[in-house]
Amino acid sequence: MTKVILQGPGLTHDHARLLARQLGGRVEPDNEFCLIRGNLSVDRLGELTQIRQQYPFDINVLSEDFDAASMRLLVTDMDSTLVAIESIDEVARYAGVREQVSRVTEAAMSGEISFAQSFTERLGLLAGIPTTALDEVYEKRLRLNPGALRMIETVRSRAIKVALVSGGFNYFAARLAKDLSLDYYLANEPETANHHLTGRVLGNIVGAETKAAFLGRLCQELNISTCQSIAVGDGANDLKMLATSGLGIAYHARPVVQNQADAVINYCGLEGVLGLLGFHANQARRVRRTP
Repeated sequence: MTKVILQGPGLTHDHARLLARQLGGRVEPDNEFCLIRGNLSVDRLGELTQIRQQYPFDINVLSEDFDAASMRLLVTDMDSTLVAIESIDEVARYAGVREQVSRVTEAAMSGEISFAQSFTERLGLLAGIPTTALDEVYEKRLRLNPGALRMIETVRSRAIKVALVSGGFNYFAARLAKDLSLDYYLANEPETANHHLTGRVLGNIVGAETKAAFLGRLCQELNISTCQSIAVGDGANDLKMLATSGLGIAYHARPVVQNQADAVINYCGLEGVLGLLGFHANQARRVRRTP
């Protein structure tokens, strides 16, 4: 038995019924999402990418064996996942090199160059920037993505620990972790001298392998299986972390990530994570009924 989860602002009951007919299943409407259950055709589910292009909402397939109630850890990427900016790109504004840095960021997130190479190159371009620029970015430019607070509050109410991991700067991750009362965090520590960035990093770069290892280490500390963890990310450096988790979610992600993740969120905010888990909230937005 397989279930297909439909959610997003464009979802209607008519859409759900039409898709159920396509897949040969039955619709089970909910407050915020619809489920399609049944012995669905593997061949038809193999056409999921094409099916997604036909509808203005998120469509994801999960096995009935997936047990959301067993989840005990959620690990989320920071830039363009938990928050709506690429923080290093925003810091680059202060050196007048944002466009140059953004090109390198995009190449890394799309998997065109290694993350370590991209981070070293971008950090070098930031040499000489005063550390006060980090304060400016956090206080004036950094914003949470839609649904972030609701996701965090809801999973924590279900006894799920929340961790933040980032290939960005520890300054931002640490402040976010404190402000959001997160349980764990890990990010890169840029070297500073006389209150300015030197363009070098302290310690090892937090890249794809480090993110996956961080998730694995937290599972060991919590005495749980990696199958009891959820990971959310958007870039190629998140792929190993997503693959290590029990449910890897691509959030408004690059194509290379969407093609390999267990689930894809393109229309919802981060509250879409809750729909995938089947979690509810009193302020649920009801699926629209067509006139």
